[in-house]
Amino acid sequence: MTTIIPDFTDERITVADGVQLQVSIGGSGPPVVLLHGFPQTRLMWSRVALELAADHTVICPDLRGYGDSDKPAETEPGSYSKRTMAADVVALAAALGHPRFALVGHDRGALVAFRAGLDHPDVITHLACLDVLPTLDMWDVMHGASAAVGFHLYLMAQPPGLPEALISASPDAFFGHFLDIWTKDPTAIGAPARAHYLSASAAAVPSIVADYRASAGIDVDHDRADRDAGRTLRMPVSVLQQDWGAALGYDAAQVWGAWAPDLVHRTTDAGHFMAEEAPGEVAATIRDLLAR
Repeated sequence: MTTIIPDFTDERITVADGVQLQVSIGGSGPPVVLLHGFPQTRLMWSRVALELAADHTVICPDLRGYGDSDKPAETEPGSYSKRTMAADVVALAAALGHPRFALVGHDRGALVAFRAGLDHPDVITHLACLDVLPTLDMWDVMHGASAAVGFHLYLMAQPPGLPEALISASPDAFFGHFLDIWTKDPTAIGAPARAHYLSASAAAVPSIVADYRASAGIDVDHDRADRDAGRTLRMPVSVLQQDWGAALGYDAAQVWGAWAPDLVHRTTDAGHFMAEEAPGEVAATIRDLLAR
């Protein structure tokens, strides 16, 4: 297929038994892997990726269960655990000749990146997470009426069947809702990109739900085990996010600082889809991280 990021090339890489990821690759230099979020694909990184490709090898996969990557059935709780998805990313980079690399994730991709940093500290050289909290902390801060902003987290946490049926009944309305309400600049995601995200998400409802279901179960168990053991992220970490702490009543920098001793935490005036709304700010954040 023709790559969806201009001037990049596309490959399909086997990362696990029966699972291949579609990946766009461009540039040359030290490797940086960019992981997309919900309800998106690697297309979201286009502007940031092209800027970073001036002096880095930039690797943009579709996550397991999303976009053009394979969507294995959810046969057990770990099928879409962030541990499994992080192992996919490490295997992908190794197959491309990069045993160590910097990792940047947005939204769901940031949760995969976080898990990769904890599980593979000798592989991930630098870590950036955009607009999330670690899974365990996310559930801790969601309470009362303010938790309504995360209604989809609770919907997709339900046992298999109901959430898939409800979402599949009107996928454009469901996924389009987030593209609308999470964007401060409505022009940042143009009509072709919006159509791509809606089409890709509608074709991946069971696997997207499985990803979220894991975050209400096995991912919490993994985070809790690491917190109880005192494990932290050993590499330089940057976090860029909206001021969710002010909105939901917690100290985001403090939450992240408990996991990341070497942390730079910043808030942005951009909306959730910051790689498209503020690509220059996101690229600068990544470059600052890589210089540490």
